[in-house]
Amino acid sequence: MRKEMPRLKGVSIKKKSPDYIHLYFLMTDLKEAINNFTKGKLLDLGCGNKPYKEWYQPLTTESTGCDATQSTEQLVDTICLATDLPYETNTFDTVISTQVLEHVYDHHSMIKEAYRVLKPQGNIILTVPFTWELHEEPYDFFRISKHGLKELFEEAGFEINYIKANGGKWAAMFQMMLNTVYSTFKYKTVKSKILKLLFIELKLTWLINHIAIWADKKYRDDIWTINYIVVAKKI
Repeated sequence: MRKEMPRLKGVSIKKKSPDYIHLYFLMTDLKEAINNFTKGKLLDLGCGNKPYKEWYQPLTTESTGCDATQSTEQLVDTICLATDLPYETNTFDTVISTQVLEHVYDHHSMIKEAYRVLKPQGNIILTVPFTWELHEEPYDFFRISKHGLKELFEEAGFEINYIKANGGKWAAMFQMMLNTVYSTFKYKTVKSKILKLLFIELKLTWLINHIAIWADKKYRDDIWTINYIVVAKKI
């Protein structure tokens, strides 16, 4: 099993955060999907610290979280692999999985397992990054386009409701710029200190976040995106 890793703890995000652009679009689309497609008994697949529990809990009769390792807040109910779920077939009405698929090498088996444990007419809500640097290494294996996701889900037997880009090219561009800048802060150079002063102390990050959200909404083009969300049904 993997070692314990830091995970997102909740849905509140700060406008001065370097991850704000990414989280703004991800959480907007995820909250909408949860409100519209969550029901009954839910499995939070790769749950971490269950950051979205406050959204799905009121809509479910019961929820269970599983992950490959225990979370920092000790909130994982079942420690297991996403490719070998210890649940009976047709157990859950809803499966939610956020930012997990890229960390599963055998992602075909993960989607097939999600299909197996869902009841007929049950829904899956899944998000996955399309543009992001390496993270949680060495368990970072893939970036999949919307076309690859369509094939992956249909191969497992799902009927896709929709696949949506979480933000477009302007969100992706500004977010990757911030990620690039913040990655230099680990170096104790004059350049990194100046950048840190500009982006943190002088609140340039806050300004860029606002510009990015405005530009992406006004000139939306999802030829490039940060994440995708997939909503599909077991038929």
